[in-house]
Amino acid sequence: MDGLLLDTEDIYTLCNNVILRECNRPDLPWNIKAQLQGRPGPEAGEIFHAWAQLPIPRAEYIRKNTELQRKHFPSAQPLPGVPDLLKTLAESGVQLALATSSHTANFKLKTSHLMDMFRAFPEPQRVLGDDTRIPPGKGKPAPDIYLLALETINSGLRKQGKREIKREECLVFEDSVPGVEAGRRAGMRVIWCPHPQLLKEYKGREKEVLAGLANGGGDVQVKEVMKEAAVGGEGKGRGWPGRRDDGWAELLSSLANFPYSQYGIGGA
Repeated sequence: MDGLLLDTEDIYTLCNNVILRECNRPDLPWNIKAQLQGRPGPEAGEIFHAWAQLPIPRAEYIRKNTELQRKHFPSAQPLPGVPDLLKTLAESGVQLALATSSHTANFKLKTSHLMDMFRAFPEPQRVLGDDTRIPPGKGKPAPDIYLLALETINSGLRKQGKREIKREECLVFEDSVPGVEAGRRAGMRVIWCPHPQLLKEYKGREKEVLAGLANGGGDVQVKEVMKEAAVGGEGKGRGWPGRRDDGWAELLSSLANFPYSQYGIGGA
């Protein structure tokens, strides 16, 4: 959601930079910002503080950051093409689910003034970062949040006596590198639509990102998955990332003028 549907990634940066400057620290660089995007708050916080080395207690940072977010999140706006995309997908009968690392309180701050747009996501098909159905330590880049999002859709379909949707029939929209990996490890097709500065950060490594390999196996979760796959064999849906140029992920610079027909979706 952040940086994909809404301009809130820039708001996160703004809030962090206010505090960094107060502490005579440099602004948040994109090589660090890239590691924070898409991850659950606690994990992103550990990465941020390991880099920032702030001279204030963690509790004071959280208080300042929370105040700034409460001030700025209600001004969040949709990114180009997003309202039309969601409207077209909903009207085309596409089953939509929201899978975001943003927790409930922040979700409300960011979206309360945009509820008409977010009605495209039925309440039961919204999976937020503090959803207790996601095990601790299983946020992005683990696939759990996307597998849960799919289950929220299939649960409703089962009640209606309709055919369930398979993982390989899903299309994940992501802006973050950990999010792309999560979608690939869920066995789903992925569209990566990154912030321009994030794309610059990964220039020359775009194919790695699209394959879900850009973390370089650095995450403990990734290492565990690779170990399992080496023993049991790889395959989509086992948590295994993809391969370069395997056709399961695409890069888009914007969601405006979305190529619906390319994905078999009825639309303008």
